Amino acid sequence: MSVQSFFSSLKKYQKSTAFRWFLYGLIGCVMYIGLLPNVKPAQLNVEKGKSAEQAIISPRTVEDKEVTAKRKEEAAKKEVRQYSLNGEIEKEQIKIITEFFKTIEEVQTSEESNNHLGESPLPEAEKLAGQVRKVRDGLPLELNQDLSDNDISTILKASKKDLNIVREFTEAKVSELMEKEMSTTETYNAHEEFEVDLRKQNISPQLQDAILIIGKSRIVANIVYDAEKTAEKKEQAKNNVEPVFILEGQIIVNEKQKITDDIYRQLELVGLLENDNDYQAYIGLLLLVSISLYLIHYQLKTFGLLEVKDKPHILVYVMILLIMLGLMKGVSLFQKNEYTVVAYLIPSGLGTMLVYLLVHKRMVFITSALLSIWASILFNEGITGTFNFSMGIYVLLSSLAAPMFLTERKRSVMLLRTGAFLALFNIVLVLCLLLIKSGHYEWKEFGIYILTAAGSGMIASILTIGLVPYLEDGFGMISSLKLIDLASPNHPLLRKVLLEAPGTYHHSIMVANLSEVACEAIGADGLLARVGAYYHDIGKTFHPYYFIENQMGMENPHDSLTSQQSKDIIIAHVTDGVALLKKNHIPSEIVDIAAQHHGTTFLKYFYYKAKENDETVCEDDFRYPGPKAMSKEAAVVGIADSVEAAVRSLTPPTPEKIEALVKSIIKDRLQDGQFSECDLTFKELELVSRALCETLNGTFHSRIKYPEEKN
Repeated sequence: MSVQSFFSSLKKYQKSTAFRWFLYGLIGCVMYIGLLPNVKPAQLNVEKGKSAEQAIISPRTVEDKEVTAKRKEEAAKKEVRQYSLNGEIEKEQIKIITEFFKTIEEVQTSEESNNHLGESPLPEAEKLAGQVRKVRDGLPLELNQDLSDNDISTILKASKKDLNIVREFTEAKVSELMEKEMSTTETYNAHEEFEVDLRKQNISPQLQDAILIIGKSRIVANIVYDAEKTAEKKEQAKNNVEPVFILEGQIIVNEKQKITDDIYRQLELVGLLENDNDYQAYIGLLLLVSISLYLIHYQLKTFGLLEVKDKPHILVYVMILLIMLGLMKGVSLFQKNEYTVVAYLIPSGLGTMLVYLLVHKRMVFITSALLSIWASILFNEGITGTFNFSMGIYVLLSSLAAPMFLTERKRSVMLLRTGAFLALFNIVLVLCLLLIKSGHYEWKEFGIYILTAAGSGMIASILTIGLVPYLEDGFGMISSLKLIDLASPNHPLLRKVLLEAPGTYHHSIMVANLSEVACEAIGADGLLARVGAYYHDIGKTFHPYYFIENQMGMENPHDSLTSQQSKDIIIAHVTDGVALLKKNHIPSEIVDIAAQHHGTTFLKYFYYKAKENDETVCEDDFRYPGPKAMSKEAAVVGIADSVEAAVRSLTPPTPEKIEALVKSIIKDRLQDGQFSECDLTFKELELVSRALCETLNGTFHSRIKYPEEKN
């Protein structure tokens, strides 16, 4: 089976919805299988205790949770125990001081009472010793240990005035100092401050020394261990520790370095060791492919390509994607670390030029995005991550730029010219990428990159020249390139019209101009309408002089024929033209316009002429055989054909007369049901009418009549 017959067999299923989903599934599976080896990191075969054969770089950024946890524990251990102020300690010390002075006062009062009662006086030393014992009996254990008998005696001998002074001072100062948080080491500074202030009091030095002992013993550490606060501090220290990451591109192990347990753990963590449970790459790629398929379907639906049942747009588009994916995958197999420059040789402009010419101009954007994603994944050799963003940018911009250079010229000239411009564009683009990287490239390296970028543009144009005819013939498509070739005045059929029916040739040119403008006004294919108009009356070359536009200075041959004979000759120009176009392998789109431009319209002139001689003549015998217009382009060419022929009869062709004539012709065709097979709307018919009027007004504008010179 030949390639063309294979494509033709596929085309039979293009109207099937199931076949459409089969195509989506096909391109999806090919995308998934083709990209998977480049998405999933290569598995290493390393063993603990042995040396690495080469340096190993992390392909992704992953948090090392084990190291992070260790650092958090270390930070927590560094945090010191936390203490809080205990106000009860201050109260307890003030209470001891208060009780001490109360005891002193009670002993002094008791002694005075004994003296008033006339008890026999004891020797002074014995009496003082007794007082000291009484004081000690009422003192807390802490003061008993700190105060000597001499200190207590000094305090007992003090006057009430002095006792009031030292009591108030001691209580106030100790309370002041104990209000602040104070550790054991900080108490020494508080003792000094107490002593300094005590020496300023107007009391005897001996009393100052005794009170100093009391004050120092009561100024103690007033903070206690706070377990809750300590736990909070440790937790805060853990939270302040930044997570430890193994960064993408980080060298995990150097060449010849020994594989330790920790290094082996890191290799396993970044997915470089065999791990049967690692499904992330598979799932991620599956989602990416699913999104791509949805966008393809959405774009095809948005631009109305799914509704065009007679054109295999989906089949052609999938074929183009398969060609590009195959080319990219093939080139990527030759890419090694030292040959990464080969990636820039990929003819990225090929895909978008084929889509532009064979599918739809607006499908170029989604195609460029897909090619960019594929390139960034397939050409990631020597890149630490999954995506080679430089390559993605290169392919995106190059593929977007390619259709910009396509112009309406002869096929080979246009594509070669496009290849030259694309090569120049790629050179500038690759230089931009190299300079942005700020790499230290030698002139030789710059030269290699420039050659590959230029080669990419030229290869894309050469492959386009070779592939477009096969895809056109195989799928029965007609590209803008084909239309441009058919529009050439040097085409044998158009030269035949020019030489054998010059009036028809001029008429066809006028109809082509009108049709193109009208189709572009409603969003139809203006170029297809133009070329279809060039060939729509090709059948008139069989009997050129039986058509009024070719009767220049000669009698009308119809005057010697019956109405039935004239009708047959007039109608035959459609069937003769269709047969001639098919014989010369003109695309079916052009043949359809030639067959449908008259539809089943009525030959009124010859019908009424025949009816004058025969009242039984049937109206259906004087209608074109059809079919009716099935596309917008065929319908517009039919309207323009009638309008161009009719407007010549206007004398003079004023804008008002032209507008009335155009609307009348469209109304007659609408009422005659000539648009029942195509999807023209009333709004579009109004736009067609307006476009035809504007063009005709420009063609038949008023001219200055120059006066003749009198003899």
